[in-house]
Amino acid sequence: MPVDLVHPDRVHRVDVHHQVAVATGSRTIYLAGQVSWDVDGNLVGADDVAAQAEQAYLNVHAALEAVGATPTDLAKVVVYLVDLDETKAEQFVVGRDRAAARLGVEFQQPSTWIGVTALAAPGYLVEVDAVAVLP
Repeated sequence: MPVDLVHPDRVHRVDVHHQVAVATGSRTIYLAGQVSWDVDGNLVGADDVAAQAEQAYLNVHAALEAVGATPTDLAKVVVYLVDLDETKAEQFVVGRDRAAARLGVEFQQPSTWIGVTALAAPGYLVEVDAVAVLP
């Protein structure tokens, strides 16, 4: 496996992701930020952070699958949330975990969450940017 996820002993442990990913592969995959659109470009989950997070992660999975990768190959995730607050962060985790359950995977890679005022199109509340490493 090209990515090992680590919880360092001397770094605060959080439940929603690992603090470190060690990538030893030779092929790096950069995904465009994934939002909550369906294959036809329609917004999924208007005004619903959990639904948008779920769809964004389903899109991450589909993008990875298209190049022969899986969520276990993810090394880093950056999450953008419009008007980020504690409630939206909790709803984001709910949606991410629903996607993981649907796919039978885990999304526990190191991540950074950034609050933004808007995304590229009206109505989008969540965008997930990811990097994966393959052998």
